[in-house]
Amino acid sequence: MEEREYLPPTIDWVRKQVEVYEATNGEKGYTLLDTGMPCIIVTHIGKNTGAIRKIPLMRVKSNDSYVLIGSMGGQPKNPVWVYNLRARNDVEIRDKDQVAEMIVREVTDPEERERLWDLSVETYPPYADYQAKTERAIPVFLAEPKQGR
Repeated sequence: MEEREYLPPTIDWVRKQVEVYEATNGEKGYTLLDTGMPCIIVTHIGKNTGAIRKIPLMRVKSNDSYVLIGSMGGQPKNPVWVYNLRARNDVEIRDKDQVAEMIVREVTDPEERERLWDLSVETYPPYADYQAKTERAIPVFLAEPKQGR
């Protein structure tokens, strides 16, 4: 990812999760909020700030790609990172000590979305509860390897 200012997450637990994860190459901080569920760090560019942003998300793999779910725990609004990815689709995904440049696309095809949503719920069952809590359709993104595109 190009040289830009880094703006750490403003939410304390999110900032700490990213710091611990990156400082230890995922040896610590690899599970989100100590749930036992593995997570990845998504590095992206802020739509409004143009700065580097980082967010831990549940690790949902689909072959050599990652599924990114904009659940925000079922809150009524999308997380800010959703708008960042819609504006700029290049990201870095850190999965423990592996870092890959990827291209993200929002999944709009109903069949593909359903398949990836089902995979995500299988990986992290609370996603189904989050969708039930909110009227918005929770966004689904697919991060695919940059090479060969």
